[in-house]
Amino acid sequence: MYETISLDKHDGAAIIALNRPKVLNAFDGQMHEELFDALNDVALDDGVRCIVLRGEGRGFSAGADLAEVIKSDDNPEGPDLGEYLRKTYSRLVMRMVEVEKPIIAALHGPVYGAGLGIALACDLRVAAESAKFSVAFVKIGLMPDAGVSFFLPRLIGLGRAMEMSMLGDGVDATEALRFGLVNRVVPDGELEESVAELAARLAGMPTMALGRMKGALYASFEMDLATALEREAVGQTFCGYTKDHKEGVSAFFEKREANFTGS
Repeated sequence: MYETISLDKHDGAAIIALNRPKVLNAFDGQMHEELFDALNDVALDDGVRCIVLRGEGRGFSAGADLAEVIKSDDNPEGPDLGEYLRKTYSRLVMRMVEVEKPIIAALHGPVYGAGLGIALACDLRVAAESAKFSVAFVKIGLMPDAGVSFFLPRLIGLGRAMEMSMLGDGVDATEALRFGLVNRVVPDGELEESVAELAARLAGMPTMALGRMKGALYASFEMDLATALEREAVGQTFCGYTKDHKEGVSAFFEKREANFTGS
């Protein structure tokens, strides 16, 4: 079905792999369209309760396919990069945040530029020891995009975000964990298994509550306390009528593990 990504569903999880390994999974127009389509697919599939995003080959993603961006524009002064972003990364990052299911980034090798932005737009990040992170944009005379300027300071603080963005230096997995850029670091040979275990755990949780939780936490950056409290109240009304809430309450009183179904 897809040429630049792959999509596999099993045991409540959808595994989406960036699949342009010859160019380090650099994003071209086709990959943007296919990934956006796959996200729409899994968002609407009630059988999918967790999403994993990973990269084939020797790394997660080197970011944008610059050769394709330049080649696709016939303006002698170069492409309008802002318009390019509106049609590609801006749309894709917004969709990732809006999907009411947890997204795990499984990261290894280079995670550079806009590839870093896509990783940051995931909800949780598990990194292999080989992973290396770089904002990178400054090296080609650009500012960060693909959501990096939004997510990075919120995850690691303004000072470190300024340093990574302005200097463009690489950060290894150990340092990324210390900064709070990733949630876990595992040996390369254990990345797939560790991510699968985490995905299975999330797929067995109350999916609707996770979705409302995700939306509330992202929105909290942009609202005052009163608005946040009201969003909690509205979300809790919704969650309170779900079958998973009723199952959770029953399991609590019966002193057993809850069997959540995502409904």
